[in-house]
Amino acid sequence: MKLFLGEHFLLNNNTAELLYHNYAKGLPIIDYHNHLPPQEIASNKKFETISEVWLKGDHYKWRAMRTNGVNEKYITGSASDKEKFLKWAETVPYTMRNPLYHWTHMELQRYFGINKLLSSASGEEIYNKTNDLLALPEYSTQGLLEKMNVEVVCTTDDPTDTLEHHIEFKSKGNKLKMLPAFRPDKLILIEQNNYLSTLEKLEEIIGSSITTFDELLDALQNRVDFFHLQGCKLADHGLNHMFASDFSESSLNNILHTRRNNGKLTIDEINSFQSAVIYHLAEMYYEKGWTMQFHLGALRNNNNRLMSILGADVGCDSIGDWEQAANLSKFFNNLDEKHKLAKTIIYNLNPRDNEVFATMIGNYNDGSIAGKIQWGSAWWFLDQKDGMEKQINTLSNMGLLSQFLGMLTDSRSFLSFPRHEYFRRILCNLIGQDVENGELPNDTAWLGKLVQDICYNNAKNYFNF
Repeated sequence: MKLFLGEHFLLNNNTAELLYHNYAKGLPIIDYHNHLPPQEIASNKKFETISEVWLKGDHYKWRAMRTNGVNEKYITGSASDKEKFLKWAETVPYTMRNPLYHWTHMELQRYFGINKLLSSASGEEIYNKTNDLLALPEYSTQGLLEKMNVEVVCTTDDPTDTLEHHIEFKSKGNKLKMLPAFRPDKLILIEQNNYLSTLEKLEEIIGSSITTFDELLDALQNRVDFFHLQGCKLADHGLNHMFASDFSESSLNNILHTRRNNGKLTIDEINSFQSAVIYHLAEMYYEKGWTMQFHLGALRNNNNRLMSILGADVGCDSIGDWEQAANLSKFFNNLDEKHKLAKTIIYNLNPRDNEVFATMIGNYNDGSIAGKIQWGSAWWFLDQKDGMEKQINTLSNMGLLSQFLGMLTDSRSFLSFPRHEYFRRILCNLIGQDVENGELPNDTAWLGKLVQDICYNNAKNYFNF
């Protein structure tokens, strides 16, 4: 019987152990998509309690606690940090076989050196020990990132952001690279309630009004230019599905005018407008040499009751079932025909779309760069052992795993970076298993290079970091 979370955790054969420990383990981390707050990195924030750094904003844990019958008071409510932590400790034993059980104990081990299992019996002891460690200088935000050998973090930033924290951080000559990523969803999704308020913020930051579609594009170009000056290399979009409806430039002004006057838009008008914005943005990304990312398929904010109390992103999202293939193909084709298709990463949330995404990316590689169009790592609900294995195996079958960009956290937590280790162990185990089964040659040097490329080198070269 293996030791839980021991040295060879998830490594089930000798080749896997060799590949992980000799080739993957010591590599730096490039986390090219996350939701870390830039101001907390720039200010090198210290956390008062483990609850503040570990539970606050973590909708994965909130969702598990609700499922375990924990009252909202101890999740997002008025309970003290200690009370909330003890309720999480009480919940953890019930998360067995959920990735949270692995992540929780990996994070306690890697950051705090705690090997004891978290439960109601150990909760107070672990709460006190982690809080004592968080008081030390090396447990600041930058210290936590350094502990995990993080080389690059790309945050997720609204076009109206001033990026003042990125500018401040860069001016100090830090070893860690913190780069912004452009997330313009609020200026694409014209039917959303916050569209007009976001448009007003954009007008304020560029210093001019936006009454026509061309003026909107000029404003977006202004922000793309600004982000580029601050080192931005990526854009990201979180959409139900890709928008690729036909549009006529003449109708777009009327659609924007109607929305600005709180008029009712038809479904066709909404799709036409959103398709136009995203298409023109994609051309801007191409001109800058950026990579565009599309996270597709989340059905968000399902619980109206909690939405009205707590707002968005509180653990009430699920997998959606939109059709993806036709619009993705049309969107890529429209850009490819004009030779304006930027480097692109697509992520699916519905596992039924694995083969769709794995085969879609092969249609638009043009030889300009290895793996120009990528199927991103297993995302959100698929970000676990089974999901990662399926993603890796499907990509291997239908594309080139060797050109894969590897893992990212997509997290708001400074304690989430052991997920890179989790991915690396799973990758090494799958390759090692094939070697042991005689399905791959026992060429350690080449397989070691393959592992290092997927875990680090491919991303470094692809993004030109």
